[in-house]
Amino acid sequence: MPALYLLSAIFVVGVEQTLQWKYGAAGILGLLLLSIGIRAKSPAMSSVGAVMLALLVAGPAL
Repeated sequence: MPALYLLSAIFVVGVEQTLQWKYGAAGILGLLLLSIGIRAKSPAMSSVGAVMLALLVAGPAL
């Protein structure tokens, strides 16, 4: 079990660093809102975080 916790922590840190590098502070904020919304079972907060991440990934329309 401790190995699973270590692997999940490494994965989360890797995702956070990738978002920070590629999408900046807005990516971290979107991920934070999404994860807090899921843990708090708040559909509004998780939806806001998911929309933020989707807009960052989609980028500007050309």
